[in-house]
Amino acid sequence: MFDLVITNGTAVLPGGAAVVDIAVSGHAIVAIGGAGTLVPVGATRVVDASGQFVIPGGIDPHVHCALFLPGPGGKMIGSEQPNIVSKASLFGGTTTMCDFVFWKPGTTLTEAVKTRQELFETKCYSDYTLHIAVESPMGPEILAEIPGLVKAGYPTIKMFTTDITPSRMAHLTHYGEIWEVLKILSAEGGLALIHAEDNDLVMHMYEKLIAEDKVGFEHLAEAHTVMSEELSFNRVIGLAKNVPGAAMYMVHTSARTGVDAVTRARKEGFPIYAETLHQYVLFNAEDYKRPNGQIYHTYPSLKYPEDQKALWAGMESGNIQCVATDEVCCPLEIKLIGNRIDDTTGGNSGVEPRVSLMYTEMVTKRGFSIEHFVDLVSTNAAKIMGLYPRKGVLAVGSDADIVLLDPKLAHKIDGAALHAVDYSPWDGWDVSVWPSMTVLRGKIMVEGGQFNGDLSDGAFIPRKIPEEIRRGPSV
Repeated sequence: MFDLVITNGTAVLPGGAAVVDIAVSGHAIVAIGGAGTLVPVGATRVVDASGQFVIPGGIDPHVHCALFLPGPGGKMIGSEQPNIVSKASLFGGTTTMCDFVFWKPGTTLTEAVKTRQELFETKCYSDYTLHIAVESPMGPEILAEIPGLVKAGYPTIKMFTTDITPSRMAHLTHYGEIWEVLKILSAEGGLALIHAEDNDLVMHMYEKLIAEDKVGFEHLAEAHTVMSEELSFNRVIGLAKNVPGAAMYMVHTSARTGVDAVTRARKEGFPIYAETLHQYVLFNAEDYKRPNGQIYHTYPSLKYPEDQKALWAGMESGNIQCVATDEVCCPLEIKLIGNRIDDTTGGNSGVEPRVSLMYTEMVTKRGFSIEHFVDLVSTNAAKIMGLYPRKGVLAVGSDADIVLLDPKLAHKIDGAALHAVDYSPWDGWDVSVWPSMTVLRGKIMVEGGQFNGDLSDGAFIPRKIPEEIRRGPSV
């Protein structure tokens, strides 16, 4: 007898979509059979998913919980805690979040990881994993910690090629230290995550725009330019090509030039992967001119319609593998407090609508196959980040992370009805499906709008990057 059987739904399986029964016992999927074949075996709960799509739980490879931001009166405040963001993610059909440990000089990497883990262990409903973000100067003692952390299940190191804004200088990793980290990750089996913008050009454009009194946030695309993405992507790719065994994942690709750089490198056989954000494919620089235009912003800036076209083409061709959020979840008051090019708050509240929005935009509006959609919101991230086949797939032995997408729940998004903060950039947008049920490792966390989660449900998932991911562009 099974704990749960989901029957009669159109399930997205590794071999394609099919109407099947999926049986769950404990935390795992234990059987998949033809429609109606597993129900007679018996189950504590049978869910009839007729007319619904059954997909693996979404995986968001780029989330920032509890990130400190400038608040009213110059005080620093934190973005929403993991309990708020993970609850919203589960309502939206995302069962695993990939967050970050931001290391700062004055502590060790191991101490930074421990502090972040202590936060998530007590405040996360969903499963999670953690990337590590470093910056210059590191020094040999910090570099020496990386091999042990890779072995402990933290195989992804994020580095920034820019300080992002002149008023909040932070994060920049100099190319010499990027080179050193790439060599360590190559030897230890890790993957470099790169936020790539040309720092000299970005800071020059800030100086130029401020001198010209073009300081309103509507000029952000002139500070974080298409050319900056071209220069930085090609420079860091060129550096990595000179490190045998190096592999890279380009976070939040925003411009056509970034897509072009990744596409060229993949054609040459270099192991490089890329994500974009649903902000970039659904909004552009013209949206800054709308009322409360800051709500559409994240760093790097929104770009232009031709860049959106290139991002969609990159997703369709397979040169962009993942759609993430770069989630920085904060109330509208905080999102709007900055209104200059050098103080506008980045990130967005997007983790809840991501899966349904992208189904609508990919499958309903643009004719992507449902299998390709699942790759972009779940499976590819699992494969690249070392979570597969535990996550990102409906298969026997995999975690029972299962989402039912119901076309009968099509509606217009109401930002006030979502579960993270008091606004949504997608307020009023149509979605053609919405999750009727979200299952995390066999437990029904959300059903019919009812949340059943407990803070003991979320678990840290240690990772190891597969050799095939590091040998060449295998996804």
